[in-house]
Amino acid sequence: MLSSELIKLNNLQLAGKLVSDELLLGIHGSKRFGLGTEFEQYRHYEPGDDPKRIDWKLFARTQKHLVRESATESNFQIRLVLDLSGSMNYAEKEVSRLQYAKVLLASLAYLGYRQSDLLSLYSLQNGELQKLVPSGKKAFERILYALEKAEAHGIWQNANPKFPEFQQKRDAARQKELVIIASDFLQVGDEWLKLIQNIANPRREVVVFQILGKEELNFDLKGFYRFKDLETGKEIELEAEAVKDDFRKSAEKYLTNLEESLRIPNVHLIRTTLQEPIASVITESLKKRKL
Repeated sequence: MLSSELIKLNNLQLAGKLVSDELLLGIHGSKRFGLGTEFEQYRHYEPGDDPKRIDWKLFARTQKHLVRESATESNFQIRLVLDLSGSMNYAEKEVSRLQYAKVLLASLAYLGYRQSDLLSLYSLQNGELQKLVPSGKKAFERILYALEKAEAHGIWQNANPKFPEFQQKRDAARQKELVIIASDFLQVGDEWLKLIQNIANPRREVVVFQILGKEELNFDLKGFYRFKDLETGKEIELEAEAVKDDFRKSAEKYLTNLEESLRIPNVHLIRTTLQEPIASVITESLKKRKL
């Protein structure tokens, strides 16, 4: 289903459900396993597991270190992060970056909700990280409401973005967490790149969805245009053809450098345009994470 059709629904819960249904077609549901009371299965011992969970009687018979697992609610933490800087208001064919990002995050939240994952929502605006929805009961419904109400304006520029919320040490026994960021990833310096480098670690995966427009990438314009910076409000009038080649070269260089800079452990960059079906974009992200 095209992103424009999902946005016209004007209903994030329905849009998220449609996308998640499309993704789950043909995929059989499976239980998550963890610490619990009802025995479900054995699995091989892995570094980091509590040795007390090894079935030593079974080891005596099989010489294999097997861990007992039980059905439980997931303790997998998914942090959704929405860029609310003014440039997210950029639109093509009546679809804005912000609208696209909202449906994308709503769809991912729906998938997490179906798997009983812990969900939370944050925004990045004016150089600050704001927690919009903490994890807990009814977090999914609150995330949808917060996404509906979210508005983009101002700048996001922070020379050294180290937010305490992402620096807290997590219990080693907990599963890895996933941070999902929806943004155009357009930066003045290296503020976005530094943020990713600061928060990624072996127990925290980061998936970045960079949302761009085909028209802004192609820059296939003729004549004089008044260009407006959606974050600062500054305007400039230029003859498009005179700057076309330089713009394309600069854009290509920036995107290439960004890809190379984000080739670091536990980080995945997914680049999409406003015309790309959201289900396809999420499928690509799952493939990159080898799920």
